[in-house]
Amino acid sequence: MSTSSTVERAFEAALYADSDAALDTGASLLAADPASDAELARRGREFVTAAWRRGWQPADVVRLVRRDLDDLHVRLVTSLILQEQGGDGSPRGARWAAQLDELAGTPHEVRTDRFSHATAALELCRLLLRLPSIEPLETPHTAAPASAPRETRMLSRIRALLAKAEATGFPEEAEALSAKAQELMARHSIDEALLAARTHAKDGPGACRIGVEPPYETAKAVLLDAVAGANRCRAVWNDALGFSTVVGFEADLEAVELLYTSLLVQATGAMAKAEAAQRAGGRKRTKTFRQSFLAAYAHRIGDRLASVAEGQVTATAGELLPVLAARDVAVANHLEEMFPQTVTTRMRGITDEAGWHEGAAAADRAQVAPHPHLPRNPDHPR
Repeated sequence: MSTSSTVERAFEAALYADSDAALDTGASLLAADPASDAELARRGREFVTAAWRRGWQPADVVRLVRRDLDDLHVRLVTSLILQEQGGDGSPRGARWAAQLDELAGTPHEVRTDRFSHATAALELCRLLLRLPSIEPLETPHTAAPASAPRETRMLSRIRALLAKAEATGFPEEAEALSAKAQELMARHSIDEALLAARTHAKDGPGACRIGVEPPYETAKAVLLDAVAGANRCRAVWNDALGFSTVVGFEADLEAVELLYTSLLVQATGAMAKAEAAQRAGGRKRTKTFRQSFLAAYAHRIGDRLASVAEGQVTATAGELLPVLAARDVAVANHLEEMFPQTVTTRMRGITDEAGWHEGAAAADRAQVAPHPHLPRNPDHPR
């Protein structure tokens, strides 16, 4: 029996049926034939390459595998991705390279018995085979701004400020640190925009994907949407696949990634403290408390971030306004190109009054500038 036919028979048995019996049959065939290992790895790389053709990127695939399968599958797909390295021959930007570098630094050795390895490989191939096509991020239109994100002194300082904000146990200190970080982000974005305009750089908006992890995905997606809006970006949430696509210029995309990650850490910590206080008062809190908390936090913090960003714009010379207006139009147009059809969804489960007030209070403690309250309508694009 040839190696290739062993792999084909295993795939025919396991990939197109969801039963455990079919999976066991395929895994048994592979485990019994050590000569099939190289062919199985080659076919696995082909599945990975096919995912790239359908618009996926390395971090997207790993994130989905982590969500739907186990650590063994994550290690296996990471190894396949690192081995694949451009199998489809398409051009790939610096964000792609950065994702590969990050994966290379994570554990991806697969050490287990033959049957377990074969089972995991078939389960992974099942998932990869059924990946839908999604909007590609690397296109000729976005090739220019896809140059390597630079770790400038400004970005290093922003990272340090946000790390301190996450670590401190004092709300006032976190407030000051987060405010300063957003101020620097806005200043960095303005400088990049003015430089591109003055040098007539062929710049254009691009896009990145940011995972929106369970639980309370809807509230987290609202938070990401608020951060994106404050940084002159637009976010579209794919709830089925667990990520939001953020469209904007490179400096603004960097700001959104940094700030969303930090604020999510801060919001989670504040929510845990609020729940502890509620329990100490004899009141048991539930999922609705946490969902309401995060929703209120997202809405209030978004307005405050926008206020800081607008303050930086106001303090800048008049030549900035037409530059930013042109960029806003470019972002809106690119969003329309990528997502010609979007729908608006309303958040459900925001019924816990205490959770809402606690979340709003936490956002107020992290406030970055005084301004009017956010509207309470929790609609956002998806």
